[in-house]
Amino acid sequence: MEDRSAKYRAFYAQLICAAAKAADPRIEEAFRTVRREPFAGPGPWSIALGGHPYVVTPDDDPAFLYQNTLLALDSARGLNIGMPGAHAYWLGGCAVKEGETVIQIGAGSGYYTAILAHLVGPGGRVHAYEIDERLAGLARENLKDIAHADVRDRSGIASDLPKADVIYVCAGAAQPAAEWLDALRPGGRLVFPLAPEGMLGGMLMITRPDDGAVWPAKFLSRAQFIGCAGLQDADAGRRLADAFARGWESVQSLRREGAPDETCWFAGEGWWLSTAAAPVLTDPTPSHADITQA
Repeated sequence: MEDRSAKYRAFYAQLICAAAKAADPRIEEAFRTVRREPFAGPGPWSIALGGHPYVVTPDDDPAFLYQNTLLALDSARGLNIGMPGAHAYWLGGCAVKEGETVIQIGAGSGYYTAILAHLVGPGGRVHAYEIDERLAGLARENLKDIAHADVRDRSGIASDLPKADVIYVCAGAAQPAAEWLDALRPGGRLVFPLAPEGMLGGMLMITRPDDGAVWPAKFLSRAQFIGCAGLQDADAGRRLADAFARGWESVQSLRREGAPDETCWFAGEGWWLSTAAAPVLTDPTPSHADITQA
C-alpha cells in the first residue's frame, strides 16, 4: 500500500504544483513527501469540491486522498483539510524559506503544519495553534516525530506570540489581529483570509517593512475558510462583502495610521487597506482570480 501511496503522492504533488505555478521546487517536494493518511484518519472519507456537498469515498483506497479537494475533518462543522492546490499557491506567494520561524493559526489535524515544517527544515521552527482541543490532540500526535514543530491548543490571537518570519492563517477573519502584525519580524509575511464569516473573501499577504506605518499588501487570490474565533464582526463583514463586490485586485498597502483617504479600499479599527503603493516593493506573485477554499 505504501508503494501505491507514494505513486499517488508524487503525481498529486506534480499536478497541484503545476496548476499553482509553484516556482520553488521545494513546495512540490513537500507535497510529495508528506503523507496525507495520518492526518485524514481512517477511511472512507468525506471529500468535496469547494462549495459543493460532501461525497463519501467508496472505500479507504489512498487514491481518494490525493486529489485537489476539501477533505473533511468534521463535516458537520465544515472543518476540512483545505484544497492543496490553493495552499500550494499561497505558500509560493509567501515564499517560506529554510531556517525561518512560522506561526500557523488553525492547524487542524496538522497536515499543512507538516508541509510548513518541511519547507523551513530542521533549522527552522513551526509553532501551530489550534483552538479545538480534539484537533489539537490529533495534530500533536501526527507531528510527534517532527522535532521542529509544536502544537499549542489555544487561540493564536495572543500577546505572547513568538517573533516570526511568516504567519500563515487557516481561518477567516474580518481584520488582521494586531498581535499577528506585532509578531512579524521586518520582512515577515502575514498571509490570512480576509473574509466575512461564511462568505468568500481573499487571501491577503501583508509584509512588514523595516520601519513605518505603510506596509505592502496584496491579495493572492480569493479564499473562503471557516471563521476565526474573535476576529469576526457582522458590520465589518457586510462592508467587506461590499468591498469585494467592487473588485479586489487593486489593493497595494496596509496603513496603520492616518485617516483613510480617497485610495481607501476598506477601513477597520486602527488600520485600512489602500490602492496606493507602499514605499517598498511588494512580492511579484501575481493575483489569482480562481475561487479557492480551505
